[in-house]
Amino acid sequence: MTRSKLRDLASTLLVAVLASAFGVFLLQVSGMITAMIAADDVSEFATVQTMLQALSIVFLLLATYVGSIVTANTVATVVAGRVRTIALMRLLGSSAVAERRAIAKEGLVAGAAGALIGTVLGTAAAWGLEVAGDASGLLEAVPHGWADPVLLVPIVAVVLSTWLAAWAGSRRVLAVTPVQALGGSAERGIDDLTRRPVRTALALGLAVLGLLLLGVGVAVGLLTPLGVLIAFPGGLLAFTGVVLGAHLVMPRALRLIGRAFGSSAAARLAAENALRNPERSTRTTIGLVIGVTLITTLAVAMEGYRATVLASVGDSPVVRQAVDVAFGSTVAVFAVLVGYSAVIAAIGMVNNLSMTVLQRTRELGLLRALGFTRRQIRLMIVAEAAQLTFAAIAVGLLLGIVFGWAGAASLLGSVDLAALVPAVPWPLVAVIAVAAAVLTIAASVTPARRATTVSPVTALAVD
Repeated sequence: MTRSKLRDLASTLLVAVLASAFGVFLLQVSGMITAMIAADDVSEFATVQTMLQALSIVFLLLATYVGSIVTANTVATVVAGRVRTIALMRLLGSSAVAERRAIAKEGLVAGAAGALIGTVLGTAAAWGLEVAGDASGLLEAVPHGWADPVLLVPIVAVVLSTWLAAWAGSRRVLAVTPVQALGGSAERGIDDLTRRPVRTALALGLAVLGLLLLGVGVAVGLLTPLGVLIAFPGGLLAFTGVVLGAHLVMPRALRLIGRAFGSSAAARLAAENALRNPERSTRTTIGLVIGVTLITTLAVAMEGYRATVLASVGDSPVVRQAVDVAFGSTVAVFAVLVGYSAVIAAIGMVNNLSMTVLQRTRELGLLRALGFTRRQIRLMIVAEAAQLTFAAIAVGLLLGIVFGWAGAASLLGSVDLAALVPAVPWPLVAVIAVAAAVLTIAASVTPARRATTVSPVTALAVD
């Protein structure tokens, strides 16, 4: 296997390891907790065990879902960089199906290896937590099994999702022609992306239907809390529509964010790069959009719920403090769990940006030959990373506020009309903004270093 293929495989492997380790860790910890409950002879321990395992599997599925999207996007970026190589193989007699099967096989290998490594890491992390808790007196170590059959759930889920994501991400192979081996290849521009009548119609249909259901759910919520049963599927449909129609949403968001970075040559080129390759930009940002949307939806819904409860308990400072502590702890725990999906997406973004810099050696060499300094190249890469990060977070925050408000209003509108006013957790917004700055730096360090070491002569000699 070539060095470039190993590097591409490593990106997919990392996502698989993280998703598997997270799922195994959750299941091992839930087994640890239920063992302690059983040792205390609590009569309801079987029910508690079932609930904990169910909750663990829900968050595992969430991490797997985001991981699958990141993997599919990563594979699609890899395929975009291999177009000429794949075209050459086609020219030599290989079929598109065979080339796609080879890429899917790479995904299967990465998924299997990642699941096994993640299982070891997740189990080790759970064991370390148990040892540390026992040493500090916070937890009581109780003998329990570390090889529960339920651990097969994250292993199988990660292997299958990585394989299927690689298959889905490699669909562009079917459009690669042998002729492309003889000339340059480029990703589709924004005009090509908008000419997807079936996908565009499906995305718009789901988004419109979902928003209608959200509106109906909020209206019904004024009469009964059962309105949430209408709003919840509406939110899922609307969100699915946004994900499917990301090729329509993200380029426009990137255009708006790009205008805020000034008019310097580096900033203008960074903005144009995002719009010149909207397909690549969309792939890079959509995973992070999903993660931020999930976190914000949870926080806004819980903030609305907290406000309603506080309004009903009166002015007792003790009770209000207890409510604040309870809700703050709940949001913190769930934010960490849901936030793991955002971490996976962020790592996918770093991987994609690194690979796209490697695939633009010629372009960077030409810029150096035209007089761009190393500092300007570095600024351009940082501006690209910032544009991608802030566009993804802005869209995620907007969606999360809408979905979280609709969820709270449809559930609590009949109890407290104040729930109809969005309760935005501004501290969370501040934390996400800081995280965006950190992610921008993390996503740009390695690509910027690589970009500034490109020699104009070497870059222009690459074919």
